[in-house]
Amino acid sequence: MCRLYSCGAPRALLVQVVSPMQMAELDAEVEQLASVAGVPFTLVAVPIVDWELELMPWPEPAVSRRPEVGTGAGETLRYLVDSLLPAFPLAPVVLGGYSLGGLFSLWAACQCDRFAAVAAGSPSLWAGDWPQFSAAHPTQARRVYLSLGDREERSRNKTMARVGDRIRDEYGRLQQQLGPENATLVWEQGGHFADPAGRMVRAFAWCLKQLDR
Repeated sequence: MCRLYSCGAPRALLVQVVSPMQMAELDAEVEQLASVAGVPFTLVAVPIVDWELELMPWPEPAVSRRPEVGTGAGETLRYLVDSLLPAFPLAPVVLGGYSLGGLFSLWAACQCDRFAAVAAGSPSLWAGDWPQFSAAHPTQARRVYLSLGDREERSRNKTMARVGDRIRDEYGRLQQQLGPENATLVWEQGGHFADPAGRMVRAFAWCLKQLDR
């Protein structure tokens, strides 16, 4: 079941895909976001039960060898667009997530024009053939926030270590497409699991301020 937070008369709808662990931190995340955003908002947290199946847009052995992984992202996007968003007739909509949630959010914004901005915290761009996909499917969002921990590309796993180069490349593509003021890349301190809630606060806050310009 989705969890709903409302902060004043909302000027934007934030949709965040969350794992059970992230769901436990949401109260603190929203409280912190409300204190720094400067813009009233509604946030809908969408619980993801099977993180790999529901968010991965393609197979990736480094994530899972289950044959069904890579087939569920489309269904998750259809739920958001066809069922969730019509229940909240607010504009604009910011889609966000952390890790695979960030990857899914970036991918989803390449599939449809329902998301004005994307808040991608430490997105797993190492997974699959993201550079080829992104080059062939430009984002339909107008603003994109990317972040990555400064230790993430130092992973001993060679597949995951390519995330640094990939996020730099993605940032360059987004700047060229959207303009330098509409895409940002923030380097956070630490590895992938350092302060995910705080990273999402900063991601959503940037999107809200950009949309309020």
